[in-house]
Amino acid sequence: MCLALPCRIVELRAGEQALIDVAGVGKEISLALVEDVAVGDYVIVHVGYALTRLDPEEAEKTLALFAELGEAARYRESRASD
Repeated sequence: MCLALPCRIVELRAGEQALIDVAGVGKEISLALVEDVAVGDYVIVHVGYALTRLDPEEAEKTLALFAELGEAARYRESRASD
């Protein structure tokens, strides 16, 4: 299974590179596959490459759903250990 995540660009770097924020963790990615990306933009990232820009509202919705899924999984795990 492959997973691509919406991530916010926090810094543009030399050589078509950028620093993104992934749940509070910085990661360097390649921008070789996208054009006209700016700091603050959201991109879909898969295996270290930005694949496309993403509408900020859609990115926030997706990130909120991921957070809900994480909370639900933690709840199930805590109930299973009771």
